[in-house]
Amino acid sequence: MNGFIQNMMGMGGMTEQVIATDFLIAAKAGVRNYTVALTETATPELRTALREQLRAAIQTHEEITNYMIAKGYYHPHQLSEQLQVDLTVANTATNLAEKTNG
Repeated sequence: MNGFIQNMMGMGGMTEQVIATDFLIAAKAGVRNYTVALTETATPELRTALREQLRAAIQTHEEITNYMIAKGYYHPHQLSEQLQVDLTVANTATNLAEKTNG
């Protein structure tokens, strides 16, 4: 989505934050899913493969987290700052929904 359309819809530069957040959520789900699969696997070969995939998923999660922290999108150690980010995102989503429905 280009900047002009983003600004018209009230999103500003939030598209990057939304994409990063979705990616982080997917990475967390991947870690969880690999962990469950690993505990239910019977063969040593498959356990080894799943461990490697789990390590890669954890590394991806860490990289996305670090990126989001560096960009100011995510404040895992500062609850009040994260609350402000979350409120801004929620207000933007609400405003966008009102603009598209109204």
